[in-house]
Amino acid sequence: MIKEIRRKVNSGYLFLGLLAAAQLIGAYGIFNGLRALEFPMAIFWALLSVVVLVCWFGLFMVNPNEGKVLQIFGKYAGTARDPGLRWANPFYAKKAVSLRIRNFESGKLKVNDSNGSPIEIGAVVVWKVVDTAEAVFEVDDFEEFVTIQSEAALRNLATSYPYETHADNEISLRSDPKAIAASLRQEIQERLEKAGVEVIEARISHLAYAQEIAHAMLRRQQASAIIAARRQIVEGAVGMVKMALHELKEQDVVELDEERKAAMVSNLLVVLCSEESAQPVLNTGTLHN
Repeated sequence: MIKEIRRKVNSGYLFLGLLAAAQLIGAYGIFNGLRALEFPMAIFWALLSVVVLVCWFGLFMVNPNEGKVLQIFGKYAGTARDPGLRWANPFYAKKAVSLRIRNFESGKLKVNDSNGSPIEIGAVVVWKVVDTAEAVFEVDDFEEFVTIQSEAALRNLATSYPYETHADNEISLRSDPKAIAASLRQEIQERLEKAGVEVIEARISHLAYAQEIAHAMLRRQQASAIIAARRQIVEGAVGMVKMALHELKEQDVVELDEERKAAMVSNLLVVLCSEESAQPVLNTGTLHN
């Protein structure tokens, strides 16, 4: 693999002054040679002026957070990163590569999760180029490479985890965003390592069931929520009944046989677990009638 080589290049401001002076001297020499009819001298100054003119093409600008990849006759010569006006061999091919932080947002991809349920998923990837030589020479188009590999990693991640989990120790796309983000970043980084790209952050930006099953999954979620709420209500009611029987026995309010205890438990559970207010029925007779 071709690794980046930092190359120190000359200040362009110094060469700007030298080339301007050399250009003026060459023009003056040509004028004097033609005026004195000394054609060999005029040709010499003309050739020197052509050389100076070619040297002007060695000037180039390096912007902040930018690298210029220098290449001569198909060979990598290094990368200039020092910002400002610079001068290098005029025969160098100079390709600008931005080192700024960029972000990429994928479209809404339709994939199946690990349970086989169709879902829609999208992600935002924050990245930057850290090795200009790898970005230019190891892949054909590193920006397109980032796009395609990020979406491929996102698809692979979505098929590795369920949309939501029914076990406490299982990671899911919906309930563990931090773990999913870390896993997504690692997988994208492994794919983009060869392109000289560093993934700073990767997070899920869109997550939903596919339209064809969204209604059915919503009903299932509602049913799960109702079951969980009922379970909590029943657990609380049982605890309150147990506490009531214990207090009646401890304070010797009334002594109940097993049949009356069962009736009392039934009545209390109906009152505590009912969705609507219970209507009391007053017993005006004895305890047993």
